[in-house]
Amino acid sequence: MIHGYTPTHRFLPYLSWTDIDAMPDKENTVIVLPVGAIEQHGAHLPCSVDATVAAGVAGKALELLPSDIPAFGLPAIVYGKSDEHLHFPGTVTLTGEILLHTIQEIGESVYRAGFRKLVMINAHGGQPQPLEMAARELRLRHGDFMVIARSAWSVPHDSSSFSEQEKNLAMHAGHGETAIMMALLGEHVHMDRAKAHYPEPFPVPTLSTGRPAAAWASFDFGPSGVIGDPTQATLELGLNLLEQLGSQWAQAISEVHQAKWITREQTSWGRSQYSGYVHSQK
Repeated sequence: MIHGYTPTHRFLPYLSWTDIDAMPDKENTVIVLPVGAIEQHGAHLPCSVDATVAAGVAGKALELLPSDIPAFGLPAIVYGKSDEHLHFPGTVTLTGEILLHTIQEIGESVYRAGFRKLVMINAHGGQPQPLEMAARELRLRHGDFMVIARSAWSVPHDSSSFSEQEKNLAMHAGHGETAIMMALLGEHVHMDRAKAHYPEPFPVPTLSTGRPAAAWASFDFGPSGVIGDPTQATLELGLNLLEQLGSQWAQAISEVHQAKWITREQTSWGRSQYSGYVHSQK
């Protein structure tokens, strides 16, 4: 079913239009949009990793959310901007422009329904820029719209079991992604195929902090598609990561519900007037 990992009572498309129309306090109801990708993740993981992680973390957050916090999930965007992996079979990519416009159109639909708070939980490291650009455009169009685009991994979580090399260099199909996929879709994780691979240091160290400063594609790092060490991943770690990320995102969604944000009203000559302020709470 299309709700994926989201509890059915928290899944917006399972409501009728009349249910949505009659919903109280839509201005402070949080709409959660998971954003992922379909792209290679080495020989040991399915190509659905980013779509699965985005949907799984968002669903866990909505599952853990207190019942008095109004928030609903949308179906995940499963196709992303994955052109850095396009030379591997199984990768399905959109252009950055198409992804940007897709986010804008979804945002417009959310706004048109009366909602004013949209949170995107993104699990693909190759596409924060189109999401952030779309969020900025929606904010400029609608002065009472709070739009947030953040990585699924950006909330606090315990990485003490990760090696320093993993923390500094891993980008793709490594320890964390492999562990959380064990928790979300374990029957499609093949640990017998897992192999570690780290790239050589980038030759311009002043501009790099572990990861290359130059634009890159995954073939720059070798033929396996892995950038990190998946071999130390465990189901226990994956379950712990999913619980931690879900709990922290539930907290974030609660804070978004309570937050008051600047309201911008357009003047007749197109400049902006501001009222309200960011840091007050309900």
